[in-house]
Amino acid sequence: MNSNKPVVAVIKTDPENVLADYFKAAELAGLQNALKPDTTTILKDNISWHLPFPGANTVPWQLEGAIKALKGNGFNDLVAVHNDTVVTNPYVGGKLLKLKPVYEKYHIPERFNNDPKDLKWIEYAPKAEMLVLKKIYHEGIKIPEFFLGKNIVHLPTVKTHIYTTTTGAMKNAFGGLLNTKRHYTHSVIHQTLVDLLHIQKEIHPGIFAFMDGTTCGSGPGPRTMTPHVKNYLLASADQVAIDAVAAKMMGFDPMKIEYIRLGHEHGLGRGRLEEIEVKGTDISEINFNFQVGDNLASTVGDIFWFSPLKAMQKLLFHTPLVYVFVLGSAVYHDRLWYPSKGRKVFNEWLEKTEWGTLFKKY
Repeated sequence: MNSNKPVVAVIKTDPENVLADYFKAAELAGLQNALKPDTTTILKDNISWHLPFPGANTVPWQLEGAIKALKGNGFNDLVAVHNDTVVTNPYVGGKLLKLKPVYEKYHIPERFNNDPKDLKWIEYAPKAEMLVLKKIYHEGIKIPEFFLGKNIVHLPTVKTHIYTTTTGAMKNAFGGLLNTKRHYTHSVIHQTLVDLLHIQKEIHPGIFAFMDGTTCGSGPGPRTMTPHVKNYLLASADQVAIDAVAAKMMGFDPMKIEYIRLGHEHGLGRGRLEEIEVKGTDISEINFNFQVGDNLASTVGDIFWFSPLKAMQKLLFHTPLVYVFVLGSAVYHDRLWYPSKGRKVFNEWLEKTEWGTLFKKY
């Protein structure tokens, strides 16, 4: 067995054992050696949508399991950092997704990188050669000063994404490390994620990810998806490898997904499955057969991000005109799709699945 291979823990779980299984995943994936001891550790949850929807967001047992595993391994100085996006509200999300009660239970302070009173943004000069960020942020790349020198633990979910095929640990850094101009990067999103992982490796002494796959999302993610109960959780210190394994489980060839391939080629982690050691569960025959697809909002986005009309991006997305698209996306997701389809899907999951039952207990 090649000891140089990064480890991705994949655990088959259930509501009764899920918290204990986080200890198991942490041990298998080498949490103890992945993070710097006696250092503050940032918990970076994933609020893709402030409305509750299966597969879209960090779930409370994922957060609690990660906290218990971290504390059980001696990482007691924990702090949560949240971000807003053009279509999500972290304050609303923390309550509706039942994450805030978990932070309060374990006395973990919460900071918001969109609040100047909480976090200060500073200019940062990456040591690594950037693929795209220096071209996009001509005035300088800015990151939260609070991130410097601290461990970070990402809490993504197993789901598809309309722009990146899959989304996971690497994409979870997107909201935390870039400011509100991050929508400038959508047409070069794969390269952006690689740049961000370069920066993470420079500023964080330790990086780890716990990924929830108890209910996964297929379709036009990260919001308007079809949920599938799969009963898995994943963990790894290698952000490229955990995304590669999740992609394989969803039914995709990891090295055909650009951000995973580029991460592998830039030496930021392993994307080839044969170069990754999976512990806990044999994934060789696992294939969820997930598809991505489009919704109304992504179809409009595709036209302006990736078609010949992308020449109009600076006019449309680098000026106040962007708020027309922001409003359109918010109206579509929150006012049209969720009331007409999403709430019914969520309520059915809540009433008919064992994970929905566990969600209600929080």
